[in-house]
Amino acid sequence: MSEPTTPSVPPTPPVPLSALLAREDLGLRQIAGPPAPDTVIHWAHTSEMADPYPYLLGGELLLTAGVHVPEAAGAGAYFDDYVSRIVAAGGAALGFGLAPVHDTVPRALVAACDAYGLPLLEVPPRTTFSGVARAVWQLMAQARLAELRRITEAQQSLAAAASRPDPVPSVLRQLAQRLSAQALLYAPDGTVIASAGRAPVPGTQEALRQLTGVVRPGTARDAPASATDSLGDIQLAAYALGGSSGFVLGVATGRREPADHTIASVAAVLLSLLTGEHQSGAGAARSSALVRLLLGAAPAEVAALLGGTDGAGWLVVHARPENGTPDPVGAAALGTALGSPLIDLARDVVRVLVPAGREPVAQPGWTLGVGAPAGPADWPSADAQAARALARARATRTPLVRHGARPGLSELVPRADAEEHARALLAPLAAGPALTETLRTWLSLHGSWDRTAVALDVHRNTVRQRITRCAALLDTDLDDPDVRMELWFALRQG
Repeated sequence: MSEPTTPSVPPTPPVPLSALLAREDLGLRQIAGPPAPDTVIHWAHTSEMADPYPYLLGGELLLTAGVHVPEAAGAGAYFDDYVSRIVAAGGAALGFGLAPVHDTVPRALVAACDAYGLPLLEVPPRTTFSGVARAVWQLMAQARLAELRRITEAQQSLAAAASRPDPVPSVLRQLAQRLSAQALLYAPDGTVIASAGRAPVPGTQEALRQLTGVVRPGTARDAPASATDSLGDIQLAAYALGGSSGFVLGVATGRREPADHTIASVAAVLLSLLTGEHQSGAGAARSSALVRLLLGAAPAEVAALLGGTDGAGWLVVHARPENGTPDPVGAAALGTALGSPLIDLARDVVRVLVPAGREPVAQPGWTLGVGAPAGPADWPSADAQAARALARARATRTPLVRHGARPGLSELVPRADAEEHARALLAPLAAGPALTETLRTWLSLHGSWDRTAVALDVHRNTVRQRITRCAALLDTDLDDPDVRMELWFALRQG
């Protein structure tokens, strides 16, 4: 088995070794190696193997009582080999427990840790290794909580900045403040059009400008969405905004914290929307469309201002996040991914109006329902189709469901006759919209009580009660496939 050239550090918040040493209940004491403030640990692992290399991931505090140490270890190269293997595996520090095997830490081990730059801790007899591991996890939990709190506060402040009269400078200022960084917005031609914060060192802007070339569309066949680099101790990052817009966000920080990338990504999403408005002038066109609608214009008259086409050139998409409720930042990111800024954020669903030429695809973390292509006059019908498609997607746990548009038997019957038949057949349910929608969903899901309950966000007993009520009002047997077919035909006319 070949040995890795670089350790793979576990994806956990790092804990400063100094924080562990500060725990008075543990009584740990550093007796060798570099100063604790320069060391972080990601894990705690106990091993009495003479060669722990194969069992380390990297970044651990390795704990041992020295059971593996031979009696003549101090006179040979045993400890040199032992410590060198820990360092090669990426171990962050070594903890040596006193008693019951050793009364003191072997002097040869202290010398080896000093020689290889591995922090060595003396663990007193009263402190168990499990207690040390528990303390590490407690510190990690505190670090994770602080990280999440920092991200949440930054998201809120960035969203508030984006709603100010000067949104782009406000977002950059807030980002620079949150990251203690310099934040710059680059135009498609590479010039700086807005900035906030001070450059950490001379030459930062030039280094950032060069890094923006890595993510700017057209500079590479498959340009990444973000890129990182360093200038001495300064950490640099660049984020492409709005896909092919050419705008780039550059960030320079004196140090890189775990949450920095997430916070900068939120700012990049907001700036993508803001620079998209600036570049295309679409925001003014949409405002004009809204004013015309409020003043009585028909949707067909203003559709062209929204960036689509006349005729059947639009798709209505309904989306719900897989966890929690939608928020403005998430909704904006979804609209950007679907290629449309026409977003309606409701309590539990996001509606997006997408030009038909931008075919929606499944989005990570979202469940989508897509209506059939429709012109402005048919948008309400397409909206209802998207809602039903979303309900079906959630019930079947499918990332994306499209409204069926294949020609069917309904096209063999004149529309007016089909609608008249549907009204007569479903008249007993006319006073109960919830009954009609429950019957429609239940039939679409092949009579599944559980999946219908999920789609409608009601209890399965409520579904049973409503279907029983429908059967009674319609005076029919819903277990009869002919009856189900006729009712489905009628419901599709609505």
